[in-house]
Amino acid sequence: MSLSSESSRLSSPTAAPQGMTRQAPLLGISLKVASTIVFFVMATSLKIAAETVPIGELVFARNFFGLFPVLIMVALRGELGLAFRTSNPKGHLTRSAVGLSAMVCSFTALHLLPLPDATAIGFATPLIVVVLAFFILGERVRVYRWSAVGVGFIGILVVLSPHLGEGELDNASAIGAMLGAVAACFAALAMITVRKLCETERTSTIVTWFAGASTVMALLTLPLGFVLPGQAWVVPDLHTGGLMLLIGLAGGVGQILLTQSYRFADASTIAPFDYVNMLWAIIVGWVVFSEFPVPEVMIGALIVIAAGVFVIYREHRLGLDRTKARRASSPSKS
Repeated sequence: MSLSSESSRLSSPTAAPQGMTRQAPLLGISLKVASTIVFFVMATSLKIAAETVPIGELVFARNFFGLFPVLIMVALRGELGLAFRTSNPKGHLTRSAVGLSAMVCSFTALHLLPLPDATAIGFATPLIVVVLAFFILGERVRVYRWSAVGVGFIGILVVLSPHLGEGELDNASAIGAMLGAVAACFAALAMITVRKLCETERTSTIVTWFAGASTVMALLTLPLGFVLPGQAWVVPDLHTGGLMLLIGLAGGVGQILLTQSYRFADASTIAPFDYVNMLWAIIVGWVVFSEFPVPEVMIGALIVIAAGVFVIYREHRLGLDRTKARRASSPSKS
């Protein structure tokens, strides 16, 4: 997440301060990889807890317990008071609703699908971001990125094929696959809303409002237990309660590590390491859940990863071109 240096935004109480980034690529990559490990601790705990705890309650635990690491981080940065100030509460609530929808769908997909399959479907998110950025933000997308997005979507269809190929859409596998795809769409839309919020809001404000608003919104799933079978919240035992605490803390710490990684390296350097998640998914799925991806999932994941890396590469090249253009159009100081 980039920090703006425009003086007009620095005068705002919600503008991001300067001087908080420095180039240390190895540190940035290390923090990024560490975040993927912590997020997989969260995913593993969630998949185990979902056997006895409804998804709505797990979403609440993720956001409620995850709020504490976020508040500690904000306090250590001396921004606790500023974090709650905003001129755009509607934008934050929209971002929270979209992000919470993504969380509910992705958690359900994790519960219903093997870990590698759910992870591979999630790789569609950066591809969908390109499409939404074109239609919603009006960003220019050239033929190279459109081609990569098209190839990536073919890969997603390959990943989905083992779950949807038989035409029975009422089984757990098919429902999980469809919810995984919906989660990727909501996650992409959440990224678009964050891009818009970054024009006026501090990073600390965005993460604090999301954690707080999502916690409150997750409570709305509590009454669903009276009308939907199997969705009644439960009083967890000590073991399950520990898993729920771990889900929240790991989610919060993972978000902090991810945010910090972008302070030490460019997004184009950091982003490809998101695909390390597939390695963790295969290892954890095999060791903990005795799951191993079928060939279609592996082939589809490789196609999506290749397309995603190409999109990231093109973004990097376009960023360099824009920087050169700005330098060429600026008056010489010599």
